[in-house]
Amino acid sequence: MTCNIMKKLLMPFLIFTLILFCIGKVSSQTTHPEPKTLEIGLKALDFNLLGVDGKKYSLKDFHKAAVLVIVFGCNHCPTAQAYEDRIIDVAKDYKSKGVDLVMISPNSVKALNYSELGYSDMGDSYEEMKLRAAEKKFTFPYLYDGDDQKTALAYGPVATPHCFVFDKNRILRYTGRIDSSEKPGTGKGEDLRNAIDAVLTGTTVKNPVTKVFGCSVKWSWKDEYTQRLYKQWAELPVTLEEIDAQGIKDLIKNTSSDKLRLINIWATWCGPCITEFPDLVIIDRMYRGRPFEFVTISADKQVRKDGALKFLQKQQASNKNYIFNKDDVYEMIEAVDPSWQGALPYTLLIEPGGKIIYRKQDTIDPFEMKKLIVGNKYIGRYY
Repeated sequence: MTCNIMKKLLMPFLIFTLILFCIGKVSSQTTHPEPKTLEIGLKALDFNLLGVDGKKYSLKDFHKAAVLVIVFGCNHCPTAQAYEDRIIDVAKDYKSKGVDLVMISPNSVKALNYSELGYSDMGDSYEEMKLRAAEKKFTFPYLYDGDDQKTALAYGPVATPHCFVFDKNRILRYTGRIDSSEKPGTGKGEDLRNAIDAVLTGTTVKNPVTKVFGCSVKWSWKDEYTQRLYKQWAELPVTLEEIDAQGIKDLIKNTSSDKLRLINIWATWCGPCITEFPDLVIIDRMYRGRPFEFVTISADKQVRKDGALKFLQKQQASNKNYIFNKDDVYEMIEAVDPSWQGALPYTLLIEPGGKIIYRKQDTIDPFEMKKLIVGNKYIGRYY
């Protein structure tokens, strides 16, 4: 009798909960449908996006162009990086023929995590886009769509890079890849060039739709993996082991691993050390999935060991951490590098076999370090 009464009481609540779940699920799917790629024969959709030059751009800014090429690219994707020089060449070669090219970065920084930056020195923020455009000397507008992604949602790029070629009436005549040879130096943008040539001469593009290969667009609502990954990183154990002079010398020799090794000597009482440490943790998270390892050596006295460990734990420094097992800092200095004068912080980047390719007494430049790491032969930008 009691069970029947309980069932009658609970049933409306269960039904109401199920309805709310279903509504939430449908609402989520409605709010974030899978973007559909713009189809051949449709008109270009307008946009209003900020360029790295600080100016806003829309379709009207390219109204004089006989052909408009829109490339969805980005900073971090190794495939997009592999095609950067070809995009630059296409823009330069066709400018005199009345062709305008614009590149749009569609990625949300919310959905892009550090582990996905292992083949890059830069992420996809607006500030980093400005750095990349300046470094590569882009002669075309490079626009940011990462905040609301409205333009990317309208055009539906599948991956970066993804090209859209429009005729003078802004009708889409080609969508797809730049060429089929991803590795730099193996292609010249043949598919994109063929499409542009056909549109310029008023002929039909032979293959108007091609598949694209590269990194998927980082949609802002698809950040579950990033959140889960950061939570896992936060839960990793952080340790601080003692090391002697010989152990330090072995680290510097770097003969026991096939990894590029970044070593940072720091102390809790060193202001610059504390300031730069978060950047070093980010660098570790970017490249720890590659042949790379980050090692720290605390120059704190033994009595400060607990304090050093607490600092490392707060920084979530789950890399390899050591503290010199003696209070004789001069012995530690000689073990690390006889040419080091002893000021902190001190940072070394060492190839397998012990070749020191970077040494710095003072704080590092994070961008310089990332570029040095990803450009090293043991890491590399491309798959």
